[in-house]
Amino acid sequence: MDFLVPLLVAVGVLIVVVGIYLWATYNSLVSLNVRVDEAWSDITVQLKRRADLLPNLIETVKGYAAHEKAVFENVTQARAETLTASSPAEAGVAEGHMQQALKSLFAVAEAYPQLQASQNFLQLQQAVVDTEDKIQASRRFYNGGVRELNTKIKVFPNNMFARRLGFTEREFFEVVDGAAIAEPPRIQF
Repeated sequence: MDFLVPLLVAVGVLIVVVGIYLWATYNSLVSLNVRVDEAWSDITVQLKRRADLLPNLIETVKGYAAHEKAVFENVTQARAETLTASSPAEAGVAEGHMQQALKSLFAVAEAYPQLQASQNFLQLQQAVVDTEDKIQASRRFYNGGVRELNTKIKVFPNNMFARRLGFTEREFFEVVDGAAIAEPPRIQF
């Protein structure tokens, strides 16, 4: 019977330590999950901002190059695809198409010196460039959060209970056509 009290104390301490570990791990998983959701929201805000700029940019370029109908249709289609993307995988495909469409649009714009001199066009072009930079920064932040969350879910001993608590790995936001973003849209002033 003398050994029973220390054994009960040891079991009690072990239960408390495991409980504290589970509590801390659960809270950190919740925090990481919220951070990833917030980062995805930041990406969607920037994609929406770019989508809102594109109609004005298209109309400005149309004023100088109305016969470039296919380019305008590609940008419009890529814009719609970006706005309807609901997951990182869909957004990655849409982003590849958008980058190709923007490259075509800016290539058309380069062929028209009067357009390059238009103050409205230059302002819209700069706003698109700024938004592209913000999208890339948001994408890095999102992917960093996903990396942390996925790692936390996969490491031992978290992997034994994280999924049971409702935590699942998240998708990275990767552009499907990597060549599409290997070189940003070239913009010359």
